[in-house]
Amino acid sequence: MTYCIAIKTRYGLVALSDGRITAGTQLTSARKAALFGEGRNRFFIMTSGLRSIRDKAVAYLQQQMEQQSFAFPTMLDTVSAYTHNLRRVEMEDRNYVERADIAFNLHTIIGGMMEGDKEPRVFLVYPQGNWIEIEEMTPYLTIGSTSYGKPILDRTLRYDTDLRTALKIAYLSFDSTKFSSSDVGFPIDLISMILPDRQWHEAHLENSDVRELREWWNANIKELVAKAPDSPWLTTLVP
Repeated sequence: MTYCIAIKTRYGLVALSDGRITAGTQLTSARKAALFGEGRNRFFIMTSGLRSIRDKAVAYLQQQMEQQSFAFPTMLDTVSAYTHNLRRVEMEDRNYVERADIAFNLHTIIGGMMEGDKEPRVFLVYPQGNWIEIEEMTPYLTIGSTSYGKPILDRTLRYDTDLRTALKIAYLSFDSTKFSSSDVGFPIDLISMILPDRQWHEAHLENSDVRELREWWNANIKELVAKAPDSPWLTTLVP
């Protein structure tokens, strides 16, 4: 399983993906997030599903970019090119994959900002090639093991959230998922894009790199629960 999250606020973009790969009882790691383009015109791709489908679709996309020798004008053009190549892979490989009793399954998050875009855009692409886009009311998209990390996102994340806080929320969402799902784990890859200058940054983090935040969170959440008010219904159950 996988956990990937993309966040869009008025201040830019945040993306996080875990790096754990499970195959039966074997655990390995691999990057599930990649950054494409140059300078300010860049976009990221994160995926959950069959790695072979992802690699082939991305290879076709990169080939298309190299043949065109220029960046896509907008993020809509970018996601359209990706879905075209994903459907190409589906036409070529679906029958062979399903013949082995494996579902043709790949969920993708694509986000970034191109020269023709007025603001960053983030899309979630389904295996069939259709997509939805992030919106201000719910400024995040997740794929993979999405249930465990959702409560903290819904409680704390807003479109006006600053990027430093958004990065902390993204990590704590991953931490909640990792705590409850053995298929999700370190290392993690983080990407940020800061407005208005469209500055892109990347980081590859291991368990030890975020120990301080994790230990602070664990200690304080326990303390907050202990300090919660004793409502009358508690006295009924524990006099």
